[in-house]
Amino acid sequence: MSAATIQDWTESQVLLSYGQARDVKYRVYRNGEKHFQEIRDFDDSPIHTLELPDGMKLDKSSYEVLLRYVLLDVVAA
Repeated sequence: MSAATIQDWTESQVLLSYGQARDVKYRVYRNGEKHFQEIRDFDDSPIHTLELPDGMKLDKSSYEVLLRYVLLDVVAA
């Protein structure tokens, strides 16, 4: 199966808590029937890849919100 880009790499500064921020880039893609949001540091090291629930189709601002929640969860772990 081949991957198809839904949203190409997008740079973002994600505000975490207490004035902390993290510079990341992310993309959204489909691989077969599944959708994913892949998050990386600017140096291209992987942070997290999230499989999106079936039927989840969002606009760009919604992916930004989802990105923040994923990063908060990963940083807390």
